[in-house]
Amino acid sequence: MYNILTDPLIRFGSAGNSRVEASLPEVYTALMADEVEAFPALRPHQRHAWHAFLVQLGAMAVHRDGLERPPTDADEWRRRIRDLTPGYTDDDPWHLVVDDITKPAFMQAPARSPAREQDFKSVVSTPDELDIISTSKNHDIKSGVLHDGNANDWLFALINLQTMAGQIGNGHYPISRMQSGWNSRTSFTLTSSLRWGKHIARDIRALLEVDFTGWPMRWDGICLLWTERWDGSDAEALTLDKLHPYYLEVCRRRRLATDHRGIYASVATSRQRLATKSSLGVVGDPWQLVDKRDKKGDKALAMQKDSFTYRRIVDYLFEGGDWQLPELFYAMPTDRFLVARGVKGDRGGQTEGYYERAIPLRERIAQVFGRTGNTQEIGDVARDRVKQVGTIQGILRHAIATFVAHGDVGRTNNIMRSKADDNPLRKKVDEWVNKLDDIVDSRFFEELQREFKAGASERQAIRHQWLLNGNDGVVDHARTLLGAATDALPCPMINRYKARANAEGLFEGRLRGNSGLPDLFRNFNQEDPQ
Repeated sequence: MYNILTDPLIRFGSAGNSRVEASLPEVYTALMADEVEAFPALRPHQRHAWHAFLVQLGAMAVHRDGLERPPTDADEWRRRIRDLTPGYTDDDPWHLVVDDITKPAFMQAPARSPAREQDFKSVVSTPDELDIISTSKNHDIKSGVLHDGNANDWLFALINLQTMAGQIGNGHYPISRMQSGWNSRTSFTLTSSLRWGKHIARDIRALLEVDFTGWPMRWDGICLLWTERWDGSDAEALTLDKLHPYYLEVCRRRRLATDHRGIYASVATSRQRLATKSSLGVVGDPWQLVDKRDKKGDKALAMQKDSFTYRRIVDYLFEGGDWQLPELFYAMPTDRFLVARGVKGDRGGQTEGYYERAIPLRERIAQVFGRTGNTQEIGDVARDRVKQVGTIQGILRHAIATFVAHGDVGRTNNIMRSKADDNPLRKKVDEWVNKLDDIVDSRFFEELQREFKAGASERQAIRHQWLLNGNDGVVDHARTLLGAATDALPCPMINRYKARANAEGLFEGRLRGNSGLPDLFRNFNQEDPQ
């Protein structure tokens, strides 16, 4: 029932804003022709799961027959996908609902005997309750709202759960492709286009070129884990040497069924499906950044709220000894975007938000990330820019602290030495200082590329213009924030004028001093806007 290889279960928008309902092979055909504008039923946090599923499945289907490029015909796609599940003439592994629990269904592993039906003791009635989302405040990504969810909604939720879920208590263990049960599976890659079809076609072709030498997976290994019998015990945990390099996993025991109200899901607990806990998420995921900073061993990126800020991304890209870029990050000739995606989780199994960022790249910039590229030069420029912003922020912090301390040196020093969690005044100061990061972040990579592309004789002027131009330079924005902070933050009227004067004097003095940016002011050829 609900055969995704033959039934039109997946909705997508095509050119002219027309809505198309298609089978999975027909979706692949539309993607390869770049006819897909959007998937209306897909929620933002499900984007990477759906993208990765299409790429991994497509790459396995193409690789199996030794093709160099993906097919463009729906019948050919259907035949090649079916070849991944030989012995199932009835397409059971591609049906959303299969009543016999001893047979596989799409993303649902079969049990060893009908008696295992007793394990499925609870019921989920909506697709978003099945999904990974578990929010304590239910405001960032809402759960339990898709009461009229159809087969397409259940399909996306099931893929997202089985390939992205973390741990939520005993019996609900995480996927293999994350550092720990409270982290997430992130994506950090390059692409030629933000359009669905071009991005997926690019990643399929790139994945076929990845050399998995040194990894324990094997080309004749298990491709689709939902075709393997699983009753949820420790003894059934599979090791990586049993798997195909592009393997599609399932981390939970779930079965979809139908009644008069439509589709629902039954839930059973289990132990971890793959014996990869000690791998800390480093299992060959081609989208995953690897953290190499810990002497105890490598581990997958642990998603933080600031994981895709300009500072973090500069760190990922240009501190080669600290981070290993994903296999799909290395540039192909037409790549023009950096795309980062991830869901932030916590130790309680809650999700703290979905984060996504796309950064346009100029041709020269993209190509330095090729396998033979040299990132040293642009890395030096990027790190120096980050350092200069840090210098300005440190001075801004000192100036605002001086104001809220009413000019008292001892109190100012106490604020500067404390942490925001311990000192409410430091917290207020940092809230204003962090606004500068948000402003810088919006144009950091655009300005970085402008400087890097310029000739050596032009670079200093471009840098100085970015820092100080009397309008929207980093120093200009810092001055504006200092003024706004001294207007907004509390200070007794009797002390306000002196406190403001002290703060502004300290800010301008330190910027021009040896610990600030003295060369900037020696070269600033406009009237000083102080």
